[in-house]
Amino acid sequence: MAPPAQAQFGPQGPPAVGVLSVERRPVTERTEFVGRVEAQDRVDLRARVTGFLQERPFREGQEVTEGQVLFRLERAPFEAEVARARATVASAEAELQNANSALARARDLVRSQAGTQVRVEEATAAQRTAQANLLGAQAQLRVAEISLGYTEITAPFAGKVGRSTFSVGAVVGPTSEKLATVVSQDPMRVSFPVNLRTGSELRDRYATRGGADATRVRIRLVTGELYGQTGRIDFIDPQVDRNTDTVLVRALIPNPPRATNGAGNSDGSIDRELIDGMFVNVFVEGAEPVQAVVIPRSAVLQDQQGNYVWVLDAENRPQRRPLTLGRSIEDQVVVETGLETGETVVVEGVQRVRPGQAVQPGPATAPMRAPAGAAAGRQG
Repeated sequence: MAPPAQAQFGPQGPPAVGVLSVERRPVTERTEFVGRVEAQDRVDLRARVTGFLQERPFREGQEVTEGQVLFRLERAPFEAEVARARATVASAEAELQNANSALARARDLVRSQAGTQVRVEEATAAQRTAQANLLGAQAQLRVAEISLGYTEITAPFAGKVGRSTFSVGAVVGPTSEKLATVVSQDPMRVSFPVNLRTGSELRDRYATRGGADATRVRIRLVTGELYGQTGRIDFIDPQVDRNTDTVLVRALIPNPPRATNGAGNSDGSIDRELIDGMFVNVFVEGAEPVQAVVIPRSAVLQDQQGNYVWVLDAENRPQRRPLTLGRSIEDQVVVETGLETGETVVVEGVQRVRPGQAVQPGPATAPMRAPAGAAAGRQG
């Protein structure tokens, strides 16, 4: 004959719960936004003189250095124009020399009373005309030399050159389309909009720590990986976008070449992680962690009165404690107000807790790990 159930299992004791002691832990504050990567410098290359495209000494998509020649136009017509302008300068110099000699003779004749003042004035006018003609010829030579220089189109800064619009042999000029586009590669900019409320919170949070200098910027790529480089905020737009009620914030972040184990690409090109125009998740973090009370999200309950937890008193009786919560840290949450260091909070078995009914506390089965960052809700 089987014994009664109560005799078999014994009297039911207080419900067992998992608890932890409230402590302050270092937390890296983090706020997430959606942003776009932009090149710091970007320029469309255009021809400044009209001519045949003679040479294109680069590969589309390769990185180029500042001053590297990217396009060459046919030089012969411009070299001929320079030679003609130099001949004009030489002729003008000869005319000026002759006018100077004529003026000197006229002045000598006046001093010897063999000449007239009218002749001196005529010689002076001729000398000034010759001098002006020389200045004009020298200016034309300078214009011709500048036009000859425009036959070589160079990279204005180091970066990566894109697709070429024209092939060798095409006629290009100032009214033609762009020849190609060059974008800088390192560092890159990350631009992201911040709504006014979040912007004000960030400003107040870091105001006493150095403002934007007290933050760092991290990004997550489209692959889900966290980018290995950190950036810094270098610009906050002083104007609010009236269509979105946001402020544009911009950060600079390094974009070094990707590690290729020394092999490199077969064509000698350089790969970098960040590409102009790509979307990324942006994290604005505090440069230094702050001390904060952090508890598991599973310990927090919610009703019409708000968020609360169960705190055990000296007799292991749970007491309701209302909370003001801050930012989430994955499966944990920052407590801004409501808990003090040393208090005991129920984090496991909260569904078995009844107000005023004693419980049997024990260590939580999953001890809290040190939080790496506090992330706000996604912005932008």
